[in-house]
Amino acid sequence: MPHISAATALQICVLLSALPAQYFIARWYGTDSAQRVQTTERIIASWSSFAKLYLSRDAWADRLKLWLSKTRTCLNVGLLILHFRNWYYGEKPKIGDNEAETHSYFAESTHVHSPKPEYIRFGVGQVVVHRRLGYSGVIIGWDAKANAPEAWLQHKYPPAKQDLKDTPHYRILINKANGFGKSTAYVPEEEITIIMGLEVVHHSDMKAYFSGYDGSKYIMQPWLKKIYPHD
Repeated sequence: MPHISAATALQICVLLSALPAQYFIARWYGTDSAQRVQTTERIIASWSSFAKLYLSRDAWADRLKLWLSKTRTCLNVGLLILHFRNWYYGEKPKIGDNEAETHSYFAESTHVHSPKPEYIRFGVGQVVVHRRLGYSGVIIGWDAKANAPEAWLQHKYPPAKQDLKDTPHYRILINKANGFGKSTAYVPEEEITIIMGLEVVHHSDMKAYFSGYDGSKYIMQPWLKKIYPHD
């Protein structure tokens, strides 16, 4: 039995529908030959237009190209906004673990921080307050000196504050109770101070980093303790 393609099958269906179509044309538009010819021509023209729009592979290919073009545009705009947000606020990129791990910016490196330099005054799990802005939060990581993209550093530290780049920097989960707006911060040591006594930090990521509170600081999860064994 010969193989019939989809296109051939469609053509056969169109031909087979010609006789019923002619019958209905004669039934509903009278028996006048001139009238039937005009009606038939209109139907053929409508069918041709429909076929070009919906049955042509080229038409569907053009639609697909247009859709892909719009999708890529939206994606590129979204990525641009996300990168700008991460750069401006000093937040870890969320696009993929590989990108964040490659750069290890903003105290997100997973290498073991040992030995701990003596000049690092604070540790992971301690609750701090920002001296100038007033928000509180808990430390989840530190760098011996600022570790961030050069563009971010240039924006953060004008010429008069360039020396701050070489001082310890801390990554902080900001207490949502402060209503500060940002969820994390990456700040130099001189801008924060320890809060003495119980201070509950409300943040959706707390359980990912800490298992509890021992009365003076939050207790690191095992994976985080391996990274900061001396904190």
